[in-house]
Amino acid sequence: MMDLKEILQERFGYENFRPGQEEVIRHVLTKKDTIAILPTGMGKSLCYQLPGTLMEGAVLIISPLVSLMEDQTMRMRQSGEKRVIALNSFLHYPERQRIVAQLHHYKFIFISPEMLSQESFGRQLNRLQISLVVVDEAHCISQWGFDFRPDYLRIGDFLNEMGRPPILALTATADEKVLNDIQQYLRMEKPYVVRHSLDRPNISYSIHEVYSIAEKTAWIKDRVMQTAGPGIIYASSRKRADELAFELQLEGVAVQSYHAGKDQDDRAIIQDQFLNGTLEWICATNAFGMGVHKDDIRQVIHDHLPPTVAAYMQEIGRAGRDGRPAAATLLYMPTDEHTTSFIIQSDMPSENEIRHYYKLMDEGHTSEKAAELASLTETGKRVIDYYTERYSLDEILLRFEGLSNEKNVQLQQMTHIVKCGECIRQAVLLYFGEICRSKPDECCSNCGLSPVGWLTEKVIRKSSKERVSWDERITILLG
Repeated sequence: MMDLKEILQERFGYENFRPGQEEVIRHVLTKKDTIAILPTGMGKSLCYQLPGTLMEGAVLIISPLVSLMEDQTMRMRQSGEKRVIALNSFLHYPERQRIVAQLHHYKFIFISPEMLSQESFGRQLNRLQISLVVVDEAHCISQWGFDFRPDYLRIGDFLNEMGRPPILALTATADEKVLNDIQQYLRMEKPYVVRHSLDRPNISYSIHEVYSIAEKTAWIKDRVMQTAGPGIIYASSRKRADELAFELQLEGVAVQSYHAGKDQDDRAIIQDQFLNGTLEWICATNAFGMGVHKDDIRQVIHDHLPPTVAAYMQEIGRAGRDGRPAAATLLYMPTDEHTTSFIIQSDMPSENEIRHYYKLMDEGHTSEKAAELASLTETGKRVIDYYTERYSLDEILLRFEGLSNEKNVQLQQMTHIVKCGECIRQAVLLYFGEICRSKPDECCSNCGLSPVGWLTEKVIRKSSKERVSWDERITILLG
């Protein structure tokens, strides 16, 4: 039997595998389809990097975010692997064509799902020997998660066209529905599922009920001023993320907002500043976090009610990756359920919008113009276009109705965890079919939490007299 620990130490410099890694790697090496559900920070990338170095041919990694694939390629190059490249739609056309023409030089090829629809890329890829296809953040393929990346739905079709190499699907969270969706859409053949416990004993859970936005803001300001970072504050909207960042900047906190409304270069700079410690806090929408490798995040605060338990676990899982104590805090206001419901449903095209979209195309409009006139989001358009290739209009309307109902059910499950008054750790683990067999001393606010040294350690900031001057305030407001 191959001595994987020896290979691990010689090629990657680690003495031991983290839980779940070796099991996944051994199954990948048998060239069988595998699904690995490993919590954030458990080293999922090693699950394809190590077997990739031992297998003939190239490894194709389909990744949902440019920042995520750029981070992975940088880390691999720093560790000595030079045969790695990232290919995405943001590259200038000449550079993209140059890379596509030279794909045979690379061992690890990162691509965005959108690249799969480009014929020139598909033709070049078919000339290569692909030993393994990795679908990173595979929960994005689920019918719940596809509003994040609808192109994930096409991966199964693409793989069948290229001769169907073995697949490794990676994710941090997946309930039974998401797991079934991953298998269905990727057309996996009796995959071996490796599921490691989602429990992170070093993270304590807290839920605090408040009764106004002003109370939320005051709570967050007090918490940030009195406790240690680094930390992430998740907000429901770009406007709210900007507001919170501004309020904290006025108190002398090293903080910036991060969301899809900012320029891509600005987002990259803000992320780098957070990673290198220049920024202590980030106020963000859910656009921030995936692929952010920062081990010392001490706190994750939710200023809103997450739409799903899976989203909640994904986001709080970014804290405490170094194994030291970390805190996950959720601020809940009685109106939050309605607000979150409105947000998640507003992303869904209505029946009238869908019918209008089809009518406009029947009248000769391009799909882009029809989507604009029908007020469809880009995501909504792409999902409708995907379904159009497979179903009738009536079937499409039924599917969207089902998805809308599913979103409401998911939100109700998250709301139940917030309101039930039971152990938060037990409740979230039970949602994923897992039993909480032991609780840490600092478990959750419903079980009772004591003041902890790391959380209340002195934070040195500007005094009130030294806080932001009026000219600095203008700079903050105007950028």
